[in-house]
Amino acid sequence: MDFETAWDAELRSFADELCRFETTAGNEAPAQEWLRERLVEWGFETYSWEADAEVLAAHPSFPSDPDEIETAERPSVAGVLEFGDPDAGQTLVLNGHIDVVPAGSGWEGDPFEPRWADGRLTARGAADMKCGLAACAFAARQLEASSPEIDGRIVVESVAGEEEGGIGAAAAALDNPYPFSRDAAIVAEPTDCRPVVATEGSLMKRLRLEGRSAHAATRWRGESVLPAFERIRRALEDLEAERGERVSHPLYEEFPIAWPVCVGRLEAGRWASSVADELVAEIRIGVAPGETVDEVEREFDRRLAEAVAETNVDCEFERFSIQFEPAEIDPDEPVVRSVQSAMTAQGLEAIDPRAGTYGADSRHYVEAGIPTVLFGPGNIGQAHFPEETIAWEDVLVAGETLAAAAESYLAA
Repeated sequence: MDFETAWDAELRSFADELCRFETTAGNEAPAQEWLRERLVEWGFETYSWEADAEVLAAHPSFPSDPDEIETAERPSVAGVLEFGDPDAGQTLVLNGHIDVVPAGSGWEGDPFEPRWADGRLTARGAADMKCGLAACAFAARQLEASSPEIDGRIVVESVAGEEEGGIGAAAAALDNPYPFSRDAAIVAEPTDCRPVVATEGSLMKRLRLEGRSAHAATRWRGESVLPAFERIRRALEDLEAERGERVSHPLYEEFPIAWPVCVGRLEAGRWASSVADELVAEIRIGVAPGETVDEVEREFDRRLAEAVAETNVDCEFERFSIQFEPAEIDPDEPVVRSVQSAMTAQGLEAIDPRAGTYGADSRHYVEAGIPTVLFGPGNIGQAHFPEETIAWEDVLVAGETLAAAAESYLAA
């Protein structure tokens, strides 16, 4: 059965409706209930779960205070299709996250009113990653419709809170919500329909500097935090460059900065006519596969302490928000080979597995012993971007490839 002929119109309608839900943090429930109802209509056995903030607080990705982790009324849902003797075969999870980041400015229309033009869909979540999730659902339906003589299960999983550390995926990894084990997973993040087997970790740190205020007319009596911050910024930039030379990984050689350090937010001073006596900066630090967040944190803490010792300001450098551990699987894992063989069968260029400088829910499954590869439609450059868009043809190709990869994996 040709995927485009069989599913194009229905998949288009499904993705359009999914993008109309404003599934920002804490608002996932209505979309998840709508999705669960669709899965039931299509004959899937459904499951749902909510994360336990107490359990997540003990996980290194999340804040240690459960009150800082929003889990209530944020369900994750899944649908299961079984083939032949399911217990005699493998179980493959096709995963996507339902949540999106806030739309922000720069949109030409309502971000949650999907627009179709020139073969593209524009909406918040179109690329990251509601079309990937839609492709997963229809890939499973395609596989069922083809009536393959295979044993096993396909799980289509829609998780909440990926943008906040992977709330739904972490819960599923820590406490299996299904009455069966999971053998492998494909996360349909936007990878340009290329397999990604390594994802970078990230450390989130908040820098606070405190100097001494003074009137601008006698600024020499104060102690501005700005020269101290510039010294610190240069020290972090130097360490970024050093790590780029010292910490190597074959899959990251293509990136100009493999382990980036980004000062994403900066606020300093109180008043234009006063010496700036306080500064807060929020910094994201890249962590390579094979490293841990803890060891990278110690390295940056030492370098910052050296820089601050040459100043007259007080300093705090503490974690905040969520941390992403890096993740990596062997490119020869059966699930990766299944994706590659499916790509070849669909006429896609045979591409060796690649790496991403971002984090993903795959890390939670890999940590739980479930080999997980990223493969999905769209470009990561559209994620969190105004006028987020995706080529519809890529969604169709991804759906057909996912269906073929699932059949290949279960048939092996």
